[in-house]
Amino acid sequence: MLESDDLIGIGMEAHQLRLKKNDPRIATYQIDRNINYTNFCTEYCSFCAFYRPIGAKDGYILPFEEIFKKIEEMLELGGNGVFLQIGYYENLLGAIKQKFPAVHLHCFSAPEILAMAEVSELPVEETIRRLMGAGLASIPGGGAEILDDEIRGKIARLKCSSDDWELVHRTAHRLGLRTTATMMFGCGEELRHRVNHFDRIRRIQEDTGGFTAFIPWVFASDNTPLGKKVRETTAVDYLKTLAVSRLYLDNIDHIQSSWLTPGIKVCQVGLQFGADDVGSILIEENVVYAAGVRNRTNESELRRVISDAGFIPAQRDTLYRLYALK
Repeated sequence: MLESDDLIGIGMEAHQLRLKKNDPRIATYQIDRNINYTNFCTEYCSFCAFYRPIGAKDGYILPFEEIFKKIEEMLELGGNGVFLQIGYYENLLGAIKQKFPAVHLHCFSAPEILAMAEVSELPVEETIRRLMGAGLASIPGGGAEILDDEIRGKIARLKCSSDDWELVHRTAHRLGLRTTATMMFGCGEELRHRVNHFDRIRRIQEDTGGFTAFIPWVFASDNTPLGKKVRETTAVDYLKTLAVSRLYLDNIDHIQSSWLTPGIKVCQVGLQFGADDVGSILIEENVVYAAGVRNRTNESELRRVISDAGFIPAQRDTLYRLYALK
């Protein structure tokens, strides 16, 4: 299917499966905040323009009070979730949960959890248990990129292996935490690498049922070393890959159409190519912004995009439970 020129046919098949799998009347969105509370990182991925090496003069770590202020702004906009990356772990989670007990903490990608475990000399399971005890409620799928070590060795050789990423998510599922699965494509991989990624995600879901959603997105190339070596991903490639993900991953309930890197119009078309969700308004996003992406949206635009695509917009929470029809 990925090699086919029949984009519309593949999209129609994916859309029919979507209509059977989810409420055919509704498409969902979320209001949450992506808080990048530090830009220090040890991974040095060739596709990232955001990170700074430890000790860099333009690196930062936000104080707790600044993070609290960002959460208060999110709550004023009707948000209900916080997505955190890299940080102070238990103390930060505990402090947020104490001040904002109703906020859902969707935090820490697999590479971050593995780094915490290594530094703390703890098993992965114990690390996740301690984070859960501090308030962790679900885990994002970040750090997956392409789950094929042939590609990971080229674009992120210091990051965890595909097996390590899988270990974190299987462990989280076993402990009762739901997680999302993601894929960043257009980073120099071949179609077979994408299929390998789909297959790994499908097998995990067959065994655990722990993924709430699959979220494919395209590599943002500006200001990155890798961007000089790969072709820009087209809208046709994005929509085809989105549709194939819906068909291949028929054991995952939700497929998200992304607006951040493909743009809002492509995101809207994605609702006819297998997707039933358009993601979050992303009150704050710094990582792909550093890679030249300037797309921004708000709740009213996402609701309009959904309505114009022929669906009823419904706000959801992080675990894809309906939150409000309005």
